[in-house]
Order: sequence, then C-alpha cells, then structure tokens
Amino acid sequence: MRVIVKPSRKISGIVEVPGDKSISHRLAMLGAIATGQTIIRRFSTSSDCLSTVSCLRQLGIQIEFSGSDSLTILGQGLRGLKSVNQPLDAGNSGTTMRLLSGILGGQNFSTTLTGDNSLNKRPMNRIIEPLSQMGVLIQPNKNFTAPLKIEGGTLQPIDYLIPVASAQVKSSILLAGLYAQGMTQVQEIMSTRNHTEIALQQFGVKLEFSGKTIKILGGQQPKGLEISVPRDISSAAFFVAATLLLPNSEILIEQVSLNPGRRAILDVLIEMGASIEILQQKELFGELIGDLRVHSSTLKGGSLTGSLIPKIIDEVPILAILATQTHKGITIRDAGELRVKESDRIQTLVQNLRIMGAKIEEYSDGMFIPGQQILKGGTVHSHGDHRISMAFAIAGLIALGPTYIKNGDCTEVSFPGFFSLLEKLCTS
Repeated sequence: MRVIVKPSRKISGIVEVPGDKSISHRLAMLGAIATGQTIIRRFSTSSDCLSTVSCLRQLGIQIEFSGSDSLTILGQGLRGLKSVNQPLDAGNSGTTMRLLSGILGGQNFSTTLTGDNSLNKRPMNRIIEPLSQMGVLIQPNKNFTAPLKIEGGTLQPIDYLIPVASAQVKSSILLAGLYAQGMTQVQEIMSTRNHTEIALQQFGVKLEFSGKTIKILGGQQPKGLEISVPRDISSAAFFVAATLLLPNSEILIEQVSLNPGRRAILDVLIEMGASIEILQQKELFGELIGDLRVHSSTLKGGSLTGSLIPKIIDEVPILAILATQTHKGITIRDAGELRVKESDRIQTLVQNLRIMGAKIEEYSDGMFIPGQQILKGGTVHSHGDHRISMAFAIAGLIALGPTYIKNGDCTEVSFPGFFSLLEKLCTS
C-alpha cells in the first residue's frame, strides 16, 4: 500500500509507543519453555512478535491474549515442545528465526524454520556455526540462508568468541546453552544489548559475567512469572526525531526502555545538541525505564563509528534523515551490517534521500550526509523495510510537498498504528 505523508508545522502531545519488540520476543520464548504460567503485559503486537507467538503455538504452547497487549503463556518446560509436520514461519523476523533455532536445537525432533522472501535472503551462518559446534544438525538453503532444517538432540557446551557484534547470535547460543551438558561460554568482541541475559535471570536462570564473557550452565529450568515490557526506544526514536526537526514542538514519551545497550541513540542526540530530558527513571523487572520530554532543537551533527554502531544500528535510518538538517552533517562508518537487514539499508537510504533531493555520499560500510539541506516531496520505496518506511515518513514532515511511500504499511512489522498516531500528533 502506498502511504502519503504531508508536511507538518509541528508535533505535540503524549506518546505511547508499543512494548519493546526485542524484549517481547525473548519473554514469549522463555515463557514457552518455563514451568507454569507466564503473564506478559504490554507485549508488542507487531507482526514480528506475532510470528514468534504463531511458531510457539505450532509447537504446542497454549498462548492467549487478553485486552490489546497482555499475553498469558502456559509453559511446558525445557523439553515440552511438540514436533510439527509443517515448517515454522518466522515471517520477516530475524529474531524469531535466530533465537528459536537455539531452543529447537535442544529438542528431540526435527523442525524446519522458514520466513518471507526478505528473511530467507538474510545470513544465518552466524548461528549455524556455533550451534553446529554444540551438536545441532542444521541443513540450510544455499548460501547458508533459510529455510533451515534443524535436527535437535543432546548438546555439548562450547566456548565461543562471536566474530560479529550480534545480540541475536549471543542469544541463540545462550538459549541453546540451557540444553547443553555443562557450562557454555560466550565472548563478545563488542558489548551488545543484554535483554536475553536480563530475561533469563528474571525467569530464575543463573548466569556468570566477566567483562564481555557470559557463562550459562545447562539444565537450569526457567520458571513462569508475571512481567511487564518497557516501551520500545527504537520506535520512540522516530517521534523524538520529528520533534527535534519541527519548530515549536514538544512531546512526552512515557515508560520507554533506557537499557544501557539501547539508549545510545539518546546519548548521541543529546551530544549533538538535542533537548531531551529523562524523567522518572527506575528499574522494572531488571530493565531501566523512564519518560522522555523532547523539544525542538538544532543539531550539530558529527561522526558515528566503531563500537558505537552496534548500539545504534536500528536507529541509523532515522539518524540519516536527521543528518540532512544538522549544522555539519553526519558521517556513519563501520556499519556494513546495515546491508543485510530487512533491506540493504545503506543503498535504500541513499536512493531515497537522493529522490528527495538530498546530497549523500555512499560507502561500503556507511555514508556521509551533509547538513543544512532542503528535502522535496517525491515517491520513495520502503523495500518492505519497516524502519525505512518510518524514517521517510518523518522526512516527509519537513519536505516541500507530499511524500509517497511505496509499501509504507510494512510498519506493522514493528509498530502497528504508526501512521495514525503520527497524524494524530502532527499539525498541518
């Protein structure tokens, strides 16, 4: 579906973004292999998270929704999943496929995991290698992509240095480690988001930490609980950006995740001159949360490279839009991972920004976007990538003339109702 975004004079109001997608995935999976009942409040109802729910239901787990976003799961224990005759469909969700692979590797049956055309092109060798070392038999498609045929069994612990900065790879190994006969050790080259570690501990699983190394002893049984999900800071980032860009604007975003591995986007923007206040900060079920009050601001720009990139990788699309309005532009390097997301995000950002009249320099691992540019309306392509669609919706608010986003409704993957909320908050 093509979505039309018209220029806006300002944005204001109180914003409630969905529950954190990354955390929702993890809690649902752990609830399925826990003993007893798990209740998850403010569960993300994004298409990605519903793919996880669908897969777990196929595996014999009873899951019920109450209200719009409260989920009750009747856990069946570590080895209580049931075999299925049909492939499990992860949709567009790389998190579903990579994390569930770790759990399926410990079962005593075979399963096939597949996804949509986009997901089935994304690299899976990064989980195939460590899981194979643990004893999981995985038969991938060509070029180590999905569909993945996974033959579960008895797993052995490994000591594994992850060659890429990836929370999904780390999580897949840790979940498989629950089924291993001994202590599994994971080492990171760069620290990544720790939602899996926090969730495991909330479910009663003990972990050991030393620097960038995490250890998990196999055989520990997660136990069901009641828990609430913080609101998604990656979703909030689009409304933060809109507020910074539009004059005389102010919003309040409530109960957002401030996890140190996720709030780097706020630190980057504040360093560039953004007026962002963090209010009511507290810990909720092991995760930091707080409210954000944001005002219109002029940003300096700067250079984003190195160990910072994994912490802001999901926010690069909206940072690229912001870059066009900064004083000196933004340089992004060491971000080659963007080329294997839901789309080649480097190429897609470059193409779409040029359609809107912006100058941009493309690199193999990033881009340079000069500041102080005027964007014009036009027809851009989301390529089925939810973050691209939302980023160019924000670009459309400051463009000269309407912006048309092809396949704009792919935002449902992570943010159901995004466009209706944006329209409600904006003044034309």
